[in-house]
Amino acid sequence: MRSTMWTYPWDVLDVGVDTALDELLNQVGVGGLSLATSYHAGRFLQPRSPKRKVYFPEDGTIYFHPDHSRYENLLIKPKVARLIHERGDVLRRLEQAKEKRDFTLNAWTVCLHNTRIGMEHPQVTTVNAFGDHNYYNLCPSNPDARAYITTLVADMTNRYAIDSVELESPNFMGFAHEFHHEKDGVGLTAKDDFLLSLCFCDSCLARARKAGVDAEAARRTVRHWIEEMTMRPIPVQEPDFVARGVEGFKDTPEVYEYLRWRFESVTSLTREIREAVNPRTQVYFLSLLTSQAWLFGIDFEGVARASDGVVVCAYDTKAPQVGLDIADARARVPQGKYLATGLRVFYPEVHDGEELCAKVREAAESGTEGFNFYNYGLIPPTRYDWVRQSLASLK
Repeated sequence: MRSTMWTYPWDVLDVGVDTALDELLNQVGVGGLSLATSYHAGRFLQPRSPKRKVYFPEDGTIYFHPDHSRYENLLIKPKVARLIHERGDVLRRLEQAKEKRDFTLNAWTVCLHNTRIGMEHPQVTTVNAFGDHNYYNLCPSNPDARAYITTLVADMTNRYAIDSVELESPNFMGFAHEFHHEKDGVGLTAKDDFLLSLCFCDSCLARARKAGVDAEAARRTVRHWIEEMTMRPIPVQEPDFVARGVEGFKDTPEVYEYLRWRFESVTSLTREIREAVNPRTQVYFLSLLTSQAWLFGIDFEGVARASDGVVVCAYDTKAPQVGLDIADARARVPQGKYLATGLRVFYPEVHDGEELCAKVREAAESGTEGFNFYNYGLIPPTRYDWVRQSLASLK
């Protein structure tokens, strides 16, 4: 069974390539690592690092050396993180280490979550029903955003011997928890957040019109709903909103048709990325649970067909529910396509090794073919044994 651990380049460089591989392959017990090759900003507590305990990565940078000639005719250009300029090409070092060690090298690639690029090129970002830009989310309908991320993964997989690319955020994103110092005095519900995240940029409007969808009518309705929502004294709760899915909008045909259409942008972008990647490299789509994927314009079955498989992130979920969620995903992923489970080794999501073992067993019994664990540098090394024990429990 395939297993890997999501890993940041700064952690590998702080610890050292050989030490990191020793720990990952032996102490943690996974079969490889998934290195962040394109990533966003953040503030990270670093319990494993011998050099620091807090790290602030540069926003929207890449962690490999690109072939700049590929981007000459593109609006968007990649920016290499200072870390790589100052401390060396960690992806190349790991590639070279594969000549002596047996492990999988995977490129964990954040696609459209990029505030740096969004601020530089606001015309490529998602736009809400009022015309406000979401600078953290490049739009999957925008041709310049599509060209950039497709070129980036093609470039990376042709310059480095990578076993798989794990695509994070090649889709529309939510409204909350994507920027910093967010302020919400309204008390947004899941539906409110969703309405504010819906994109009506020029690219979305044009693609929708081409498909015969009245996107302007949908925009007017959503704008009206947002106006109503922001005027209420207290939020209106709809506990079953997420569970109803797109079908919950059937009574409003213009919005219903628009929501059904927007799956196309994400699925077609995934297909274009798959076609651009070096044939030796697999392409896996990182998704939330099947019940939540629609919120982000993700047709779960569609992206599974368009890629080589899906990694379902079953994070803050108890073991029995992990089993149910993976069983549902297994039923939706076409035969021959890979299905993996992403698990976070965070406390209190996981209280001990026994609880992690239970989650792993439930996922395995429900049809998962692999595991991605989060995250090498973010958890105390004392938890590495939890992962090793959970994988050993399957043997």
